[in-house]
Amino acid sequence: MGVGALWRSVAHLAGELVDQRPTKQAIARLTSSRVEPTTALVEAARAHAPVRWLQMSTAAIYGDAGEDVIVEGHPVADGPAQMTGVAIPWEEAATPAAGLSSLVILRTGVVLQKDSPVLGRLTSVTRWGLGGAIAGGRQWTTWMHIDDFLAAVDALSDDDGIARGLEGPVHVCSPAPVRNSELMAALRRACHRPSWAPPTPRFAVRIGAPILGTDAVLALTGRRCRPKRLTDEGFGFHFDDIDQALADLLAGKY
Repeated sequence: MGVGALWRSVAHLAGELVDQRPTKQAIARLTSSRVEPTTALVEAARAHAPVRWLQMSTAAIYGDAGEDVIVEGHPVADGPAQMTGVAIPWEEAATPAAGLSSLVILRTGVVLQKDSPVLGRLTSVTRWGLGGAIAGGRQWTTWMHIDDFLAAVDALSDDDGIARGLEGPVHVCSPAPVRNSELMAALRRACHRPSWAPPTPRFAVRIGAPILGTDAVLALTGRRCRPKRLTDEGFGFHFDDIDQALADLLAGKY
């Protein structure tokens, strides 16, 4: 991609890793690592406005959405602070870009990628024999295989393709969200572990998360998002089944 092409389409995906203890300092870092680069890039783009602007965001902007089936246009939540409190100012920082470019907000689920921290944590827990359902396992996981994520970013950057006229929030996620119990069962299959594992109660997650340096809210909340705008535009997913996705990502590892 040449310089001209780079400014024809900008994809801004920067932000500090969310998997950490939700202290006030950490939430401030999560926010600043997203808002400050976004603001700086918007200012830089005033002189070289791209045709399309792809702004990373997160499906966590919907908070803990229970059983709601969430498509674009669903109201955002007012908490938790480490989710919506980070995502809302992140998106707001990109809003001026709408006056410069065709702005697309990528509300993304958990992107599953080989050797990534999130998949590494999940597979480690599963291999230790602790890969049972968490807190009852009914919370929904919005996910996406890395190959589909990259393909969606590529498709949305092409103003002559499916992205023509597409602006505002777009869910970048698999069309098949799964409950936590389904995710953990799929991980056990992919890691060749027994079909059953002891469940992890809610209190154990709350006690264990600080010890592991993570945030209990990541495991205890969920969202059932669907990529309506992508599918309406005819985007084709290569990995729309969680077993298929994990088999591909973990092939030969276990």
